[in-house]
Amino acid sequence: MPDNIPLCVRLLDKTNSIVTSLTAAFILYTRSAGAVYFAAGAVLCSITVKIVKRFVRQERPVQTITGRRKKTYGMPSTHSAVITYYAVYSALACTYLPIHPLLPMGEMSRTIPVLVVVPWAVTVAVSRIWLGHHTWPQVAAGCTYGALFAPLWFRLWTSGANGYGRMLEHAFFG
Repeated sequence: MPDNIPLCVRLLDKTNSIVTSLTAAFILYTRSAGAVYFAAGAVLCSITVKIVKRFVRQERPVQTITGRRKKTYGMPSTHSAVITYYAVYSALACTYLPIHPLLPMGEMSRTIPVLVVVPWAVTVAVSRIWLGHHTWPQVAAGCTYGALFAPLWFRLWTSGANGYGRMLEHAFFG
């Protein structure tokens, strides 16, 4: 990336590393099977989007910053799908799941994550266009994919997978 690109745009181009690091830190802090399940959902969302890309086979646009085109396919946008998954799943978890005992109890633990994650997700998704990695339709398709995947994955957790998660937490952490 050229040196004249603003820092905020450079950070948006590195969201994969930032989001992965924050997720790993949350898992290590809470030692929660639910957090691991959430992260596994993000990975599965990413993998399944990449499978869809191989069937759709739509090229990416020429990047505005470098003037080159990435060799991988662009439809749907993986970043947009996964960050939308993060936003939707986080909103569902904050609304319906109990607050983890290591987190502060109260309404702020339900509100602040959503107030941070949702605008961040929108910014990341739109940045895929700003950075020239995707077109609007590719980003819209990715966001739609993530928005549909998250409630399905959440429903699987609340329909019984959480029981296995509790068993694993007790087995590993007592």
